[in-house]
Amino acid sequence: MDITQTISLALIQGLTEFLPVSSSAHLVILPKLLDWPDQGLAFDVVVHFATLCAIVYYYRLTLVEMSKDFACSIVTRKMQGQSMLAWAVLLGTIPVGLTGLFFKDSIELNLRSYEVVAFATIFFGFLLGFSDWIHRFLGRSREFIRSSDILIVGLFQALALIPGTSRSGITITAALLIGLSRSLSIKFAFLLSIPVIALATLLKTFDLVNDVNQVDWTLLLIGFVIALITAYTTIVFFIRLVERIGFMPFVIYRILLGAMLLLL
Repeated sequence: MDITQTISLALIQGLTEFLPVSSSAHLVILPKLLDWPDQGLAFDVVVHFATLCAIVYYYRLTLVEMSKDFACSIVTRKMQGQSMLAWAVLLGTIPVGLTGLFFKDSIELNLRSYEVVAFATIFFGFLLGFSDWIHRFLGRSREFIRSSDILIVGLFQALALIPGTSRSGITITAALLIGLSRSLSIKFAFLLSIPVIALATLLKTFDLVNDVNQVDWTLLLIGFVIALITAYTTIVFFIRLVERIGFMPFVIYRILLGAMLLLL
């Protein structure tokens, strides 16, 4: 892997990890077009850790409040402040964790084809557009989370294990469908990404122990910095953009991206 591939893949990871456009679709299409070699497990670990750092830093104050209120809810056995959101993130991670635990090998074996990635990119793009349309048409904009919301969004998040789905895209889609506001849908989806990315990075780190490939630490550092800055900038501008224009540009982009994958 050279410097051009390092910069390009780090930019893609930083841009697409939190946008509802499927990072896996982009990481399939660019190496295919440019005939790049596999970037290696160490690089995957580093850029995933970079995006984790970006989202934790962005929501650092919220995470502190959630932690305090979560502890208080256990002691008092009453929900207060951000405790419901903390429980939602914790419990909402269980479905994707269990699905990954029991079906990871099957998914890796059977669902890594270009066709699956392409059709998932298109289908879940249409679903995102439908949820945004329903949200605007019905005028639903709830600013609180119910226990049933946790189950629904958590189950939808498990679908993100299908390559081409987009983890942020499917959780935002579910949140909009059940009536959460755009701002809360994005916040819930992004906070849900923290334990998922953390677990994925941890598992990849364990696999890295058995990886015998040599590591270029300079390229890894460059990839980390680029992915970190790109991810944080993307989070900031994405939240502002969606509040103004909605999700339709991302829906159109997903459809075009899926069509390009089918052509490949």
